[in-house]
Amino acid sequence: MLYMENLRFEKVQNQNGGFISAFNQNNEEIGKLTYTIQPEKSILIISYVMVFPKHEGNGYGQMLVGEAISFARENNWKIYPHCSFSRSVLVNMKDVSDVYP
Repeated sequence: MLYMENLRFEKVQNQNGGFISAFNQNNEEIGKLTYTIQPEKSILIISYVMVFPKHEGNGYGQMLVGEAISFARENNWKIYPHCSFSRSVLVNMKDVSDVYP
């Protein structure tokens, strides 16, 4: 079940990668996706997706992967899903052939 609420995503990036955090309406962090970047190969590697236990099962992990997809599209990068969760999300998503083989 996907629990719909207004989420705010915050991206923190350095030269080699970074993370995307998701916050709910109460400004409580509910999850995080970490990534590394290989700009010379135009690849964003999703290292880990984590949703805090009390927020699990609401689709927030999928939303974080969606934010990574948007970020990859903005930069014309492909996504390599290192973690099994992000891989399963990408395999089951439609219309991601531009970022995921």
